[in-house]
Amino acid sequence: MLYRLRRTLHRVVFDAAVRGVLSTPPVRLRAAPLRVVTMLSSQDLRMYLVAIKSFYRFLPGGGVTVMDDGSLTPADHAALRHHVPGIEIMPLLSVNTGICPRGNCWERLLHILDLSRDGYVIQMDSDVLTVAPVPEVVAAIESNTAFTLGSEAGTAVVSLDEAGARAATMHEGLTQVRAERLLPGLPADMGRRYIRGSAGFAGFARGGSSRAAAEAFSGAMAERMGQRWTEWGTEQVASNYLVANSRGGLVLPWPAYCCFYPGVDHDSAALLHFIGTWRYRSGVFVRGARRVVRALSVPALVHPEAGGNVASAEFTRGMAGTN
Repeated sequence: MLYRLRRTLHRVVFDAAVRGVLSTPPVRLRAAPLRVVTMLSSQDLRMYLVAIKSFYRFLPGGGVTVMDDGSLTPADHAALRHHVPGIEIMPLLSVNTGICPRGNCWERLLHILDLSRDGYVIQMDSDVLTVAPVPEVVAAIESNTAFTLGSEAGTAVVSLDEAGARAATMHEGLTQVRAERLLPGLPADMGRRYIRGSAGFAGFARGGSSRAAAEAFSGAMAERMGQRWTEWGTEQVASNYLVANSRGGLVLPWPAYCCFYPGVDHDSAALLHFIGTWRYRSGVFVRGARRVVRALSVPALVHPEAGGNVASAEFTRGMAGTN
């Protein structure tokens, strides 16, 4: 209960700190064979607006989709359409998961795979903050190469045997670790590569993977894990596996692209993912988001075609410092 109360308080403080995002110019979508997809809850609306506005300014263009987890209100829909004119808002439960699990982000992954038949798709969580240009991401889009956000334990593509051996040194209580320990036992005719990355920010190449591949992987893992394969964390394992086995699939360079937690070198990061456990630790997320909001108020920094595809000292200066 104390954890939930602290989390609620932190969220209220964050929303108040970034309320200025509601006064920043709307995103101007530009046509490109690319789509940015986010699963969104009502409580994360302002966080998402900071995320999509901070990221889209460095993209060559593309569409934007929000998957409503069922909590978005009519006012939330109106705010999204005001700040991102042309945005697609779709109900999460409209996605048929087939033989894959229902819930725990599987709808998101499967919809992204369906979309990637026709174009490049980026999965972005609402707690991602882009503070500088992302040339590696743009290069991956242009070369149609899949990518994922890495971790200190996953900075390269490895074999399933290597992934299983690494997982054997970790605490088995986590569903993700249990799944990774079983990877070497997958059928020999399936992909044999893996990345211990984060599904919070990942790129799926056009034609690079498919729903059929996800279903084959999910079915094989369910045979080995039983009911535990329906738990939280399995979608991330599937995302990591699918990116790794997509032709040319790569890990974004760490720590230029990283998940924030105490001790990580975030000062030189271009993009950070603030996972729930550490999201509000040390105030780094709040300070960085406020700097980004101030930068978004400058029109030249909002639209790359207007000369904004450059890093501003405002959002690269001293993220760990005081406001």
